[in-house]
Amino acid sequence: MYRLLNNIKTTVLMGSLMGLCLGVGYLIGGHGAMLPALVIGGMMNVLAYFFSDKIALATMRASQISEQDDPALWNTVERLAQRAGLPMPRVYISPASAPNAFATGRNPQHSAVCVTEGLRQTLNREELEGVIAHELSHIKHRDILISTIAAIMAGAISWVAYMTFWGHGDRRSNPLVGVLLLIFAPLAAGLIRMAISRSREFEADRMGAELAGSGRGLARSLQKLDAASRRIPLPVPDAQSSLFIVQPLTSSGFGKLFSTHPPTDERVARLLQMGS
Repeated sequence: MYRLLNNIKTTVLMGSLMGLCLGVGYLIGGHGAMLPALVIGGMMNVLAYFFSDKIALATMRASQISEQDDPALWNTVERLAQRAGLPMPRVYISPASAPNAFATGRNPQHSAVCVTEGLRQTLNREELEGVIAHELSHIKHRDILISTIAAIMAGAISWVAYMTFWGHGDRRSNPLVGVLLLIFAPLAAGLIRMAISRSREFEADRMGAELAGSGRGLARSLQKLDAASRRIPLPVPDAQSSLFIVQPLTSSGFGKLFSTHPPTDERVARLLQMGS
């Protein structure tokens, strides 16, 4: 049932974002721009489906590792993936000093788990297991396709709105078009990301705790990562913040209006309640 709901969410999300592309095209050029907007929207959906994982990993400057590069991390991922009944995902490490992690890919057969150098230096073995179990839960539930598509497409919509406002050569013909696009297109993208992200984090926490055998490690890791994220910036676009296990402190503050994660205190309380 959960997988069916995620498939429905993915279809609705991609259809909604296609509709937004058509709306932007109509506002820019009327009916004559609808066909180009349809083609562009289709290309964006294809790009998001097949290449969103590569874009997300490239943004973090992440490098794929083997077992010899980090045996502890590799073995943790391998052991928990086997326990979850998943194929072994690719493992990546980002050089970012902010401790965080995310999973990406279009399905369990094409998935990846990425952690930052800051996370490797911050968490102990039990806490690392909790984080990896959380990310593998996203892969198990196929949340990763939804989140990566939402991140890429939301960023694209924000970029189109910005370029329309600053780069459209005939703004004088309708001065309100650029302003409306600049305000409401990122707003719509942010609301979509917020709607699909919060409930999945609670479910990934629950399943991650079961997969790791306890919620204590994940609870402690969430507290550490949340505290660190308030001090150390993670230079990623706001549109990609929904991918991470905790809300990163990004270089721009606009995305903070649309928090994609539940409050950490509430997540920790639920995990500890499971343990009791």
